[in-house]
Amino acid sequence: MSRWESLVVVGDSFAEGVGDPLPDGTVRGWSDLTAIELATRAPGFRYANLAVRGRRLDQIVAEQIPAATGMRPDLICFSAGGNDALRPGFDVNDLMARFDRAVGTLTEAGAEVVLFRFPDQSVRLPLPGLLRPRIIAMNDAVSGLAGRHGAHVVDLFGDAAFGLPDLWCQDRLHLSPSGHRRVADQILATLGVAPVPESVRAGTVARRRRRDDARWAQSHLGPWLRRRLTGGSSGDGVGAKRPRLSPVTRHSLPQ
Repeated sequence: MSRWESLVVVGDSFAEGVGDPLPDGTVRGWSDLTAIELATRAPGFRYANLAVRGRRLDQIVAEQIPAATGMRPDLICFSAGGNDALRPGFDVNDLMARFDRAVGTLTEAGAEVVLFRFPDQSVRLPLPGLLRPRIIAMNDAVSGLAGRHGAHVVDLFGDAAFGLPDLWCQDRLHLSPSGHRRVADQILATLGVAPVPESVRAGTVARRRRRDDARWAQSHLGPWLRRRLTGGSSGDGVGAKRPRLSPVTRHSLPQ
């Protein structure tokens, strides 16, 4: 029997499940997979997912956290900051101070909170020398504030499996279905309800071909830059996929 009877997920595309599409055009992701497994241990388990792709930290705090705390769940998974880290003028100290306050709001509502140390995406994206220090600084800050708030930390940065290309989509930003499943396995292990996933030796990351980079830039980087220049977001017009706490069983969500 699990001590958790409800889960709310807040965040951006990582938490929404982008990269793990279903036939009807919706997405699944690690959050659905985690909810399914927790539901097998708690009859009447309920789950909500408020995450929306493209959201930055301040938007998540304003739009999602009040709704999440109002539901009074036992468990909240909180992921934010990835979209902020991709912007110029990024200030990790300022961001993580606001992140710290957000975690405090969640824990003060009585929930156990799950946080994440992000995997290193810099090897797949332009300017790795700029992005990698930002990822490391954010992860170090998450480890420190988690201790102060008594939050769980899922260490994806320390999992060599995320160095494997198969765990990522072609856009190099989002996890593939296999990547989302790996995250769910790591969450369940961190919560102590499943064994630690088998370790993987990723080996040396293959050198990217210029031809592959050109295709990626045309298909993914270009549209991303156009949205930045026009003030748009991939989440424009997108709402939360599961905005209310509702019952979950092993058969009520795609596995």
